[in-house]
Amino acid sequence: MMSATSTLALTHFVALADSFDKDKVTPGILGFIVFAVIGGAVWLLMKSMNRHMGKVDFEEKEAATAASSTGSPASAPKGEAEAG
Repeated sequence: MMSATSTLALTHFVALADSFDKDKVTPGILGFIVFAVIGGAVWLLMKSMNRHMGKVDFEEKEAATAASSTGSPASAPKGEAEAG
C-alpha cells in the first residue's frame, strides 16, 4: 500500500523522466574532457617516442664487420659457421 506522498513523488519522477528526449544521447562536458585528456596523452607519447627514436643509431660497428670478413667461425653467424 502506497502513501499519498510516495505516489506524488513517483508521479513527479515519471513526469521528469518523460521530459528527457530518449533519442538524443550526448557525451556532455565530461566526455569532452576525457577525450581531450586522452588526445593530449597520445600527443605527449608520440613526442617522446620521436625523441627517443632520434637517439637510435642503426649503423653497424666496424669491429663486427671486420671479424666476420676474416672468416673466423667463432665470430661468424650461426648459419655461416655450419655451412662453411
